[in-house]
Amino acid sequence: MADNDEQQPPLHILFFPYLDPGHIIPMADMAVLFASRGVRCTIITTPVNAASIRSAVDNANDAFRGTDCPAIVISVVPFPDVGLPPGVENGTHLTGRGDRHRLSQAVTQLREPFDQFLSDHHPDAVVSDSFYYWSADAAAEHGVPRVGFLGTSLFAGACTDSIQRYNPLETAPDDPDALVSLPGLPHGVEMRRSQMSNPGTGRRPPENSTVSKRVNAADEKNFGEVFNSFHKLEPGYAEHYRTTLGCRAWLVGPVALANKDMAGRGASVLSPDADSSLQWLDSKQPGSVVYVSFGSMVSFSPAELHELARGLDLSGKNFMWVVGGAGSSSSEWMPQGFADLVAPGGRGFIIRGWAPQILILNHPALGGFVTHCGWNSTLESVSAGVPMVTWPRFADQFYNEKLMVEVLKVGVSIGAKHFRSATHQVMSGEVIAESIEKLMDNSEIQKRAKDLGVEARMAVENGGSSYNDVGSLMDELMARRSGVKIGEDK
Repeated sequence: MADNDEQQPPLHILFFPYLDPGHIIPMADMAVLFASRGVRCTIITTPVNAASIRSAVDNANDAFRGTDCPAIVISVVPFPDVGLPPGVENGTHLTGRGDRHRLSQAVTQLREPFDQFLSDHHPDAVVSDSFYYWSADAAAEHGVPRVGFLGTSLFAGACTDSIQRYNPLETAPDDPDALVSLPGLPHGVEMRRSQMSNPGTGRRPPENSTVSKRVNAADEKNFGEVFNSFHKLEPGYAEHYRTTLGCRAWLVGPVALANKDMAGRGASVLSPDADSSLQWLDSKQPGSVVYVSFGSMVSFSPAELHELARGLDLSGKNFMWVVGGAGSSSSEWMPQGFADLVAPGGRGFIIRGWAPQILILNHPALGGFVTHCGWNSTLESVSAGVPMVTWPRFADQFYNEKLMVEVLKVGVSIGAKHFRSATHQVMSGEVIAESIEKLMDNSEIQKRAKDLGVEARMAVENGGSSYNDVGSLMDELMARRSGVKIGEDK
């Protein structure tokens, strides 16, 4: 398979990420990946979101100079005036239901610049976030194939499809702790009722059921879907998507491995603690540090922060903790003596702000990751060969935990039971410490995680499964442009 047909100009793909860091960052990584294979890539987004990926794109373009790889273009469009404060252009800093509604309005109003781009440039395809359900009709009107992307795992998508297709909650006991079997999956999967969102939300788990129905209907019109995953990470689920769900799927990840800007990836401004955090890790023994981070969208109550701090203390392990939200500007939740643990020379390090997570996870001192199981963080941990203490909070995170802990056996569950934020239980310091110790002291889990990291890196190398899936999608798009069916002579 040639990466480009010499008889024709290179493919042009438009990437259209949702306004949220967990969606924007992997979409930018994906653009870097496809550009490295000779595809012209354009990313359309708003000013603040463009700033968060500018460094990564600029670094990739610098690396492409003198090669046949076209430069990636960020097409910046104005953020719609919907009444949000200046600089608030994604879900990170929303303060309530009103702000979420305004962001939804802004998302809808992005259709006009999206339409205009398709009209002016007519790319060969658009990789559109599935939350932009209206992009399916817009792309169809311009004759541009839409490839869907939401940034979740195939496993999570298959689980939520099972809930919609079979509605197992209908016959399950009306008890939050009841175990509910999800039928029709390659693996036996049981979820606590309290860990599941409302049935009827389809393959996708948006909170709003009306939006969910529109997303599912739009995805039925896709040319296919692209996933930030690789075949050995989700054994059997690519075939499940194709046969049971009737969806063409290309697994092209882990896309973060295409990004060489591991320090500034996903941020316009790094934490002032970033450089000193890496120096602190340099002083620790290999595999001795547990890293704690819950992404940009998870918040903890002061009581939860207090018990987490206690757990890190009780574990006896070295730790690096990215403290976000209200906790980043206050120390009232700190238990007695904790400040000494994170003082210079202590066995703990606090990061306030955006951390260079990939650099941290790939540091030899890392031996474990306490995570909310957001798919990006999960993949970054897998790619680094670091096992996880899983602490899901909402969305697809409980499904990702099942995949890591029960299917792949590279994690230890902390025992979170509740999907809804109003019912999150406060995990005791003792439980947190026990989970960390189980993970850090288990040589079998450590070995499985390292082996999976090797598989992740092999997947994106020449001849690997993800490398081949990228080539397959490129071939199909080039054939579509030429009006040739795959398998026929061009």
